[in-house]
Amino acid sequence: MSQSNAKQTFLLWFLAVFITLASVYYQRTTGPTRPVRGKVEIGEETIKYKLIRSHDVSGDAYIRIKSPDSTIVGMLEYKRLNSNDPWSTQLSSIELASYKANEITFHIPVQPAAGKVLYKVTLMDGLGKEYPLNEEPVIIRFKGAVPLYVLLPHILFMFISMLLGTRCAVDAIAKRDNAYSMALWTTILLFMGGLILGPIVQKFAFDAYWTGWPFGGDLTDNKTAFTFIFWIIALWRGKEQGKGTKWFVIAAVVQLAVYLIPHSMFGSELDYTNMQ
Repeated sequence: MSQSNAKQTFLLWFLAVFITLASVYYQRTTGPTRPVRGKVEIGEETIKYKLIRSHDVSGDAYIRIKSPDSTIVGMLEYKRLNSNDPWSTQLSSIELASYKANEITFHIPVQPAAGKVLYKVTLMDGLGKEYPLNEEPVIIRFKGAVPLYVLLPHILFMFISMLLGTRCAVDAIAKRDNAYSMALWTTILLFMGGLILGPIVQKFAFDAYWTGWPFGGDLTDNKTAFTFIFWIIALWRGKEQGKGTKWFVIAAVVQLAVYLIPHSMFGSELDYTNMQ
């Protein structure tokens, strides 16, 4: 390989890795399972909080907020999503977190896999003044534990598929000869990670292999299938002279676009009204 070719290969890999990692970072920092974080000023104290939006079915979900002022208490209001439940109220308990701070503690009762609970948290100072932490209810979803031997290959295959798909596009634009092989490996890894291991992960987490079209509206399932279809089209059309560049780029852009949709949007959820 000549020095110029080696330099171009390095630059193309650098660009592909940068785009992929930026996409992964964006998805990790968005989405309906990321905790709601913030802080509130109560008197002279600044209290930071984290309201979780995902928990496993092994037990109740605990919300713990450190407060250096023991006179500050809290109230939790919650009810199951998709139910006829009235709002339940729970006053906080106080636990000693350290020699400097107490923990204001709430617990949300454990739900079956895919069960969701709406909740709001309000803190109150010693004079009874209220400080709502969230105006709109936070939704927490319960899920089953996924074994690492299933979860890790799923994540790895999806990440490498995204990386190779991006590299395929930049190779196609740069008119490199290996764009088709990149597209082939992208499709294989997407199939293994998204359409084989993905449903297995879904089964462990929410007791259903597939909740996308035509059985439901789970965006994670639907966007995986949608992306796979585009890569199949790209492989088919890419064999024709002069067609590969356009379709490889289209498939990669579709993959990137659907990947940027936050994970677990419109995901599995129980309808408690049909269980009562």
